[in-house]
Amino acid sequence: MKAPLGRRVAAEAIGTGLLVTVVVGSGIQATDLSRDVGVQLLANSLATVFGLYALITVFGPVSGAHFNPAVTLAAWFTGRRTPDGLTARDAAAYVPAQIAGAIGGAVLADAMFGEPLAKLSAHDRFAGPLWLGEVVATAGLILLVLGLGRTGRAALAPAAVASYIGAAYWFTSSTSFANPAVTVGRAFTDTFAGIAPTSVAPFIAAQLVGAVVGLGIVAAVHGPQSFPADRELGVPDSEPEPVPS
Repeated sequence: MKAPLGRRVAAEAIGTGLLVTVVVGSGIQATDLSRDVGVQLLANSLATVFGLYALITVFGPVSGAHFNPAVTLAAWFTGRRTPDGLTARDAAAYVPAQIAGAIGGAVLADAMFGEPLAKLSAHDRFAGPLWLGEVVATAGLILLVLGLGRTGRAALAPAAVASYIGAAYWFTSSTSFANPAVTVGRAFTDTFAGIAPTSVAPFIAAQLVGAVVGLGIVAAVHGPQSFPADRELGVPDSEPEPVPS
């Protein structure tokens, strides 16, 4: 049974906020402790892996732990014609909550480390190869999340999604934002993890393209939807249905 919408929206806002706090805070800590950019990225990616695993585990049973408008829109699109799928009303509530949470998470991280609050980033990320990296990162994320749901393995989401994001930090040129809400939130911190406001729109456009590509790959690989709905894309609130043999 789904939790009430208000609780699910709260879970999405808080979870997304804490995710951005992890990303931004670990970036600040890494730059304070090392001048080596490779070490900084390693520390940032490891903290994100562990933090994301914990957050999906905690909030998944409540809201599905999307923390990401691209994932929410994919969940709505794939489940819109099923009785227990994510509704347009749900998606319309989730997305603003995720964005607000992301901004709050960036401000919280800055506050903890004594950085200027909500100072817009000067970190320019305006480049075609970075946009391609976002398409690849987001497409892979959608393929993973929906693929787990299609095969009845949503319980693996905390480890699988965290592992994928950690890997994508390193194999994509953009260091894998793969998330419109997180992208907006990271514009509000002028630190290691920041992104200049002028770079935000192209990143989000690339992420949405990546989500569409990911949906196409899911359809090509898995065919017609094999379960009634991808109801909870993070952690299911009940035992998953058995995979048909």
